[in-house]
Amino acid sequence: MDILLKYFSDFTEKQLAQFKALDELYKDWNAKINVISRKDIDSLYEKHILHSLSIAAVFDFPAGLEIVDIGTGGGFPGVPLAIFFPEVKFHLVDSIGKKLKIIDAIKEAIDLPNITTQHVRAEEIKGRKFDFAVSRAVAPLKDLWQWSKPLIKNGTYKMGSEENAMQLRSGLICLKGGDLAQEISESGLRPKMTEISNIFDEAYFKEKYILYTPLS
Repeated sequence: MDILLKYFSDFTEKQLAQFKALDELYKDWNAKINVISRKDIDSLYEKHILHSLSIAAVFDFPAGLEIVDIGTGGGFPGVPLAIFFPEVKFHLVDSIGKKLKIIDAIKEAIDLPNITTQHVRAEEIKGRKFDFAVSRAVAPLKDLWQWSKPLIKNGTYKMGSEENAMQLRSGLICLKGGDLAQEISESGLRPKMTEISNIFDEAYFKEKYILYTPLS
């Protein structure tokens, strides 16, 4: 928990309580349904929660947005982002239903009404549009873009304070690691890359990146 406060200082009391509760909740559920590797569960805040919040360190989503988390697994990055942005709606989807049961239970336990879940493959979602898609190491960029592009509205959003406002196109934001040159080349896309090691100085974040691909 302390590692979150190292980088973020403006949480409300409710957010602090929600983040603190995740440790026991995930450990309890992980003992029943293995969604986080045994060796990583003790590093939950660094390797899963803070990693997810790297998106929040770069993108200041305004209230009212709707975001789909593709292949959310145990709820990353969607659950930490939903706590961070309580006025943004997050739709967490996964093809494995038992993982979503964990998210639904955590949502109820910590009072997170801005999360909805759906047991579905992203490419099977019909009749829904979102402002952004997020994902964490689920599939190659080429596939993620193919799945997410039909789900994304065509829009431009103002983010940040009046002094540091920026315009951002709707698109795909994903967390990836390692040498991505071939994967990006095969995708035919030109995503904007942010090195997470420039945001968080822990060794774990070396060679980990945020890739942002806007709608053209």
